[in-house]
Amino acid sequence: MSESLRTLFSKASQLDQTDRAALAGLLIDSLDPVSDASVDAAWAAEIEQRAREVDKGLVRTVPWEALRDQLAARGQARDRG
Repeated sequence: MSESLRTLFSKASQLDQTDRAALAGLLIDSLDPVSDASVDAAWAAEIEQRAREVDKGLVRTVPWEALRDQLAARGQARDRG
């Protein structure tokens, strides 16, 4: 990682959660600037459906920290063979 990237990350890390999420979205969008309306509509519908399921208590959310730890453990297990 370059020094300028480390500096930028350090500054971005100081943003509040909403601004960090917005920045992440902008960066992801910049990787694939061509948008497909049908894909965007499908994602919007999926997000709305999942939000309704959470609101109705039909699904249980998992804190990011717990998910990150689970994924790291899977990666370590895969690396061991």
